Amino acid sequence: MPLLEGEQTDRSLLRRFRSGEEDAATRLYVRYARRLEALARAQSGAALASRLDPEDIVQSVFRTFFRRASAGQYEIPEGEELWKLFLVIALNKIRALGAYHRAAKRDAGATCSASQAGDALEAATREDEAPLRMLQIVVDELLAELPEAHRKMIEMRIAGHEVNEIATETGRAKRSVERVLQQFRQRLGTLIGDSTHGD
Repeated sequence: MPLLEGEQTDRSLLRRFRSGEEDAATRLYVRYARRLEALARAQSGAALASRLDPEDIVQSVFRTFFRRASAGQYEIPEGEELWKLFLVIALNKIRALGAYHRAAKRDAGATCSASQAGDALEAATREDEAPLRMLQIVVDELLAELPEAHRKMIEMRIAGHEVNEIATETGRAKRSVERVLQQFRQRLGTLIGDSTHGD
């Protein structure tokens, strides 16, 4: 998503955050929280939505990000955005939460409150640096396999562009764009599921 004139880049905000400027953290939160909440709502599905509010996932994503950023774990090249990183962290947390609820469902006597679900989410993803790196690799590899036109559609969607805008930019019908995005989501979901079973 292009910056408005005078806006600071994600890289400069990350540097300022590391130097102790708390308003930089606020700016990053404001820049990405709404997109993350929309992603969490779309990816959680009805089963998870009834147990955990998407805002809880957003808060968890930012806790993870700021904790690791403080430790110097993230670097961002000039001109790049943090959105892809936030996307990966969020998908990883949603996957972990889904796995937790599926396991709880198999226990007929198990009940799970929203508070317990939040605790499980944090516990499942507190030390998830290796899965995070793996998911980044999976996304990159999937994109590399695609035709350039399809890759552009997906990269634009990851960057926060609407389907209509992608269709106009790529010269494709809206239905074609939606089909490409759906196929990518399904492929990514399959690979994430495979990695879960392989743990």
